[in-house]
Amino acid sequence: MTERPAVTIDDLAHPRFSDEVAPIMAMLAEQGRSLTLEPSALMDSASAQTGLDDFGDPDFVERLDVLCRALRTEGHLGDAGVAGQFGLLAGLLRNRLLVEDAVKRHPEILDIEIRRPIVICGLPRTGTSHLHNLISADPALRSLPYWESLEPVLPEGEQPGPGQPDPRRERTEQAVWFINAAMPHFKRMHEMTVDHVHEEIQLLAIDFSTMLFETVAPLPTWRDHYLATDQRSSYRYLEKILKVLQWSRGGSRWVLKSPQHLEQFPVLADTFPDATFVVTHRDPVAVTASVGTMVTYGARMAQETVDPVGVGGYWAERIEGMLRSCVEDREALPAGQAMDVRFDEFMADDLAMVERIYDLAGQPLTDEARTAMERFMAEHPRGRHGTVRYDLAELGLDGAERRAALSFYVDRFAVTSEGGYGA
Repeated sequence: MTERPAVTIDDLAHPRFSDEVAPIMAMLAEQGRSLTLEPSALMDSASAQTGLDDFGDPDFVERLDVLCRALRTEGHLGDAGVAGQFGLLAGLLRNRLLVEDAVKRHPEILDIEIRRPIVICGLPRTGTSHLHNLISADPALRSLPYWESLEPVLPEGEQPGPGQPDPRRERTEQAVWFINAAMPHFKRMHEMTVDHVHEEIQLLAIDFSTMLFETVAPLPTWRDHYLATDQRSSYRYLEKILKVLQWSRGGSRWVLKSPQHLEQFPVLADTFPDATFVVTHRDPVAVTASVGTMVTYGARMAQETVDPVGVGGYWAERIEGMLRSCVEDREALPAGQAMDVRFDEFMADDLAMVERIYDLAGQPLTDEARTAMERFMAEHPRGRHGTVRYDLAELGLDGAERRAALSFYVDRFAVTSEGGYGA
């Protein structure tokens, strides 16, 4: 494969949309002017879409209210952003209604056990996606495809007949098209496809308690509320959704992955006490540069004006906080069930690292699984869409300052410095 050159994203602060995307953004802006981000309006919309009104435990409403206020007062959303967030939040509430309805109609779902999952914990850009995809290629394991993460439960009235396609796939195809059209360089940083393996952070969002919402815009009020709230009930709700998914589409042993697990080790270990935990590590300065750039690039979808320095500073602080939690709470993961994976070692021999993980997890690495992983790597070579040049200075960050501030983590896990990125 001919290597595609790296690109510099030159419209972070002043986004440019193509002629096919601009009219869609204008249409969303028109819709957004008539919408309000309030829990009652969102819940009414979800109920109207489903004909259901039982949201389960109402404790999520307080969190939803905090989130809505943060989006209204701190998110600097444009009208198109309001429409986008209304659709996202109403969709999450719709998913919640359908989850509760499935459990009400089939109470045996709650008897299902989520046994011995393999849980990948690590910041974005640390190899978690590649590792997640590799392990998920094993047909013996259960993972979460993107289309299923967006709509975990299909309403009874939309169930396809024999040989008919699942309508969720077509809806996801449309969403992926829009992502790629509005952000043509995004796939260089994180490719999104209908079937790619996705994070359960999308499921945690159904209980309205996750850092996912911070990727829309800097939301300090939401962040502070989330960090001050014990996440055990939300992780239990995640477990409930996994049971629904396992009941509806089968599978037994899950492969899970989310960056927010990095700051939730005690909660994670309490929720999945028999899990195997894989903690990934990479030069945190390089991670800060790439995560800051990726989130800034995505901010064009919601914010009226994008401030790369503001977004960069927010995520530099956020990443530092997550890494401090990782260092402080690493021992909360059972020693015989957890391992650390350094990015450079993983990239040097990815299948050898998978074999080590399987040994720890007591999961057989069969010839069928190995062949599936090799096929995945052949079909998804690193950098197949090209890469992005990252520059800390464009985010208002100083590499030397960040390297000094994050030395506590580098020293703790003997992480290799990658240099560059304005560091």
